[in-house]
Amino acid sequence: MSKIVKIGAATAFFNDSRMGIAQLLGKTDGLDYIIFDFLAESVMGGLGRGMADGTGPGFAADFVDGYILPHLRMLLDRRIRIVANAGGLNPAACAQALRRGAEAAGLRLRVGVVEGDNLTADLAAVIGPDTCDMFDGSSVQEKVERADRVNSLVAYTGAFPIAAALAAGADIVITGRAVDSAMALGPLIHEFGWGPDDFDLLAAGTLAGHLLECSAQVTGGTFTDWRDVSDWAGIGMPIGECSADGGLVITKPECTGGLVSVGTVAEQLLYEVSDPQRYIVPDVICDFTAVSLTQVGPDRVEVTGARGLGRTATHKASLTYDAGWRATALIPIIGLEAAAKARRVGEELFARADTMLRQSQLPPLTRTRCDVIGGDGDGPATALCRLVADHPDRAGAQLLVREQGSAISHMSVGVTLGLGASVRPVQWISGFLIPKSSISLRVTLDGDLVPFALEADAKAHGGAIAPALPPAPGDAEPTRTVPLIRLAWARSGDKGNLFNVAVIARKPEYLPYIAAALTRTAVGEQYGRILGQEGPLAVERFSVPGLSALNFVVANSMDGGVLASTWIDPVAKGMAQLLLDFPVPINAALQGALDL
Repeated sequence: MSKIVKIGAATAFFNDSRMGIAQLLGKTDGLDYIIFDFLAESVMGGLGRGMADGTGPGFAADFVDGYILPHLRMLLDRRIRIVANAGGLNPAACAQALRRGAEAAGLRLRVGVVEGDNLTADLAAVIGPDTCDMFDGSSVQEKVERADRVNSLVAYTGAFPIAAALAAGADIVITGRAVDSAMALGPLIHEFGWGPDDFDLLAAGTLAGHLLECSAQVTGGTFTDWRDVSDWAGIGMPIGECSADGGLVITKPECTGGLVSVGTVAEQLLYEVSDPQRYIVPDVICDFTAVSLTQVGPDRVEVTGARGLGRTATHKASLTYDAGWRATALIPIIGLEAAAKARRVGEELFARADTMLRQSQLPPLTRTRCDVIGGDGDGPATALCRLVADHPDRAGAQLLVREQGSAISHMSVGVTLGLGASVRPVQWISGFLIPKSSISLRVTLDGDLVPFALEADAKAHGGAIAPALPPAPGDAEPTRTVPLIRLAWARSGDKGNLFNVAVIARKPEYLPYIAAALTRTAVGEQYGRILGQEGPLAVERFSVPGLSALNFVVANSMDGGVLASTWIDPVAKGMAQLLLDFPVPINAALQGALDL
């Protein structure tokens, strides 16, 4: 029987539930690795700000004390190795904290460190007049010049340095901003001896990492058919059973909640993916368009068909910086016409703030948003007035936070005590490409250098033709429609200032009807209306025939993205949900089958 490497994923983001590692250790036999994904663009900025202010160590401190040290003896006894990008901007310090904790517990721990991706100190050498944002083409240097403060500049690195640390004997490998999928690909390279030109295998390993790194999102978390997912409180963490030929089965521990199905895996596969035929990571260009999923048992899905198309000569770099200050407040209003009262409260508070700013010889608020949540209907109700306002200066943002408290006595009847107000810097993100040859990565094991080699040149492998969309059905009746959710699952996610929406047909025969209805124009118009834009948004549409799916990418749509956005959903988690009632014309036979 061929060797199987079992990789469990315990976290999906900074400060994710601590339940994951305890569950994997308590309910799973034969684990080889547990991986932790702690980082995102917004997290890097926060770590950098903390280091600059002296309020944080630059790494995910909770990883050491909350996730690893309580379980370290069991991990070592069972020879389960850990790979984590919890090092953030300071992986050496994270490793040292682990060693101190292990020593205090009387344990011998070998920690590998991958560093060199933190380019913050080299900002001037990395960013020049010709450095352009990879999404909108804007000047990155101009953004730096407008910034109040640069928090971080990092390069996204790959899996081969991780494999080198494991080969040297590391029990735990700590990285900086290695790409999320490299947490799994690194161990697979080490275990199976994959080389830098084994592109199909590297693509398969990258797909394994991509499916695992968001933890429970592949085991039923955030699934369209949420009623089918049992026991959210005890949802199972994902496990990838990986083989040397690139084979992969996604599963979870027995007797845990959640669900592993073709639908849950398909949704996660296209999460935060733009072009499914060019999913680019440092080690390989992945083509996921022919990936197929097969239910091979209860909570077991086999994944096959990933292809590697070569590699690029560049790394993605990510800059985070602060520019301006944000005030936020949440004010409840109770009673008749609560929604109308909430809207007026927001308008009046913004007007008062601008008047007082002018009297103080301060500039006006630069961006404002008032969301009214609930409160509609004929009878008494409760509405929430959510206020967001940006100002160039902290004092200006603080003024609105102070004044919003006056609404309880100065403004609408029914206003009660606020649910919270705060001021924080507005953090922005810019991504761009840099040559791989421009950074120097370093791998150490307990302080000793570990030799390794990286391929920095671009290389193509095979060819790829963009898959065609399904032919339009000739029997769809415009007056006979069903909501999209009857025909498809869907998931959305953000990436910088864009978001993607993956729409996966529940059955292959549904896809032609879905594709005929969800044209680029139709989807652009739908999101233009939802987001209050004038006219349709620009949309790209990609065919993913292996999954019977379409993937839509909506550019320049996130109001600046993540921590810069004023929207209530700055990470686009709800964008797919806002498409699921879209009417799809079908025929009488399909209508009858759906009604059975």
